[in-house]
Amino acid sequence: MALSHAVLADNIYKCKNAKGILIYGSSPCAADVETINTWTVTNKIKPPEVLVIKQNNNGQYVSAGAVNEHAVMFLVDTGASRVSLPTSVALAAELVCQEQGTIETANGSAQACSVTIPTFKFGSFVLHDVSALITPNLSQPLLGMNVLQQFKIAQELGEMHISERH
Repeated sequence: MALSHAVLADNIYKCKNAKGILIYGSSPCAADVETINTWTVTNKIKPPEVLVIKQNNNGQYVSAGAVNEHAVMFLVDTGASRVSLPTSVALAAELVCQEQGTIETANGSAQACSVTIPTFKFGSFVLHDVSALITPNLSQPLLGMNVLQQFKIAQELGEMHISERH
């Protein structure tokens, strides 16, 4: 049996049974099994963070987050190439327009402004200097693919699981 990199036990026991087979475990060797070695794990590897988002009644995934410590509810949008913010959210987060332009959306052309978000949070994840768009006609902040592509995403049975890539 090989030890996994996600060992969380405090002690590891190496035992040998009557047939000479080595057994590794997190509990002491049985009375009828020889203890070969015991060691304490001092450098535990933390399991990856996983954000679990349940689908809402509209079939959408929504996650709590923050833009520069300003609390927001993001709509997870795999069709959005970048994080997109309504003007009201950008103003509340004290974001300053860097470059104006026209973008193509699912609803046609729209005016937008590019910004960089110094501190961006969703779930327990924190990112810095995230590229985003301020889109005046937007009603809800969108968590776009420029952030989502940095994570492992799985969707199953009405839940989306977002975790760090390893």
